[in-house]
Amino acid sequence: MPSPLNFLRNLNIYPLIRSLLFQLDAEAAHHLALTLLKKGLGPNINNDFDPILRTTVCSLDFPNPVGLAAGFDKNAEVIGDVLNMGFGFVEIGSITPLPQPGNPQPRLFRVPTAEAVINRFGFNSDGIDICLRRIIAYRDATIGTKQAPVGLNVGKNKDTAEAADDYVKGIKAFALHADYITVNVSSPNTPGLRDLQGREQLANLLKQVMEARATTDKKPPVFVKVAPDQTEQQQDDIAEVVLASGVQGMIIGNTTVTRPSSIPTDLAKEAGGLSGKPLFAMSTEVLASLYKKTGGKIPLIGCGGIFSAEDAYAKIRAGASLVQLYSALVYEGPGLVVRINQGLTELLKRDGFKTMSEAVGTGNK
Repeated sequence: MPSPLNFLRNLNIYPLIRSLLFQLDAEAAHHLALTLLKKGLGPNINNDFDPILRTTVCSLDFPNPVGLAAGFDKNAEVIGDVLNMGFGFVEIGSITPLPQPGNPQPRLFRVPTAEAVINRFGFNSDGIDICLRRIIAYRDATIGTKQAPVGLNVGKNKDTAEAADDYVKGIKAFALHADYITVNVSSPNTPGLRDLQGREQLANLLKQVMEARATTDKKPPVFVKVAPDQTEQQQDDIAEVVLASGVQGMIIGNTTVTRPSSIPTDLAKEAGGLSGKPLFAMSTEVLASLYKKTGGKIPLIGCGGIFSAEDAYAKIRAGASLVQLYSALVYEGPGLVVRINQGLTELLKRDGFKTMSEAVGTGNK
C-alpha cells in the first residue's frame, strides 16, 4: 500500500480532492495548502526539464520560465516547497514594512463557472522583520546548492502617507537577499495605491526606489508591477516613465477591477481584484502593447489567466521573457506546473526555436 506521503505528493490526485477543498472557505483552503507544504506533503519535482526552457533574464538564470506569482506565499513560509513543485522561480509577498492584518474576511472568493478568483486581501503581511528572518533562514539552508531565483514583492502599509518611504524601506531591507525586487503599485485593494501608476507619481516613486537601490551593497534588478486595465494613454505614460527610470523590467499585470459578463451577478458585486481565466485576453493584450511601446528594451513578465502551455506560449510570443501564474492552481492543482513546462517544450520545438528566449515577442512583430 502506498504511503500517505506518496499519495499526497502524487500530481494526479488533485481532481480527486478538489471537490473536498471547495467545500472549505477559499481562504481556509489556501491556509491548508500552506500547512501541507510546510509539513513536506507537497510535490517534489527535480526541475530537470528540457534545457530549451532555460533562460537568462537580468543576468539571473531560470531553469524554466514558469514562476509562481506573488500572493500565494505572502510571508515567505514555503519558498523551497514551492520551488519543489517545478516552478522556475517564485515571487514572495507583497510584504509591507509593518505587520498589518489586511481587510476583513471574507476577502477571497472562487468563481468556478468562470475559473476565476476575486480577492480583496489588502496587503495582509507579517511585515519586513519577520519575513526577512524567514528568507535568511531559507538562504542559509540552501547555501552551496543551485536554487531557482526568488523575487520579493514590496508594498506599502495602508496608513502610510508617503508611499515612497515604504517602498524604499523594502528595497533597503531585501536588496541583499532578493534575486529581484518587485514594486507593486497595482493592487486594487489598498486605497490610493493604483494612483501611483500616474505619470508624475510613478516617476517620483521610481526615482526614489532606484536611488535607494544605488545605496545598497547588492543591487538586484527592480521590476514594477502594473495593472492590466490601463488606457492607451496610461500605457504610453508607464512605458516612457519606466524606460527613463532605469527600472530593469515590468510585470503585466495584476488583477483587474473590471467584471466581464462571465462573472455571476452575486459575485460580480464583490469588491476586489479579479484573476483567473477571464483576465487572460486583457492582460495579454496589454502585455503585447507595452512590449511594443518599450521596444523590447526591458524584459516583461506575463501574468494573468495562464491555465495551459498554450496560454504561457501566447504570453511569450506577445513579449514575455518569463510568465507567472497563481489562480490556475486553485482549479488545476500543482501538476499544472509540470504540464505547462512539458507543453512549452513541445511548442518551442514544433516552431523550430532552439531556446526559449528566441520565441519572445515573435508573435508581436
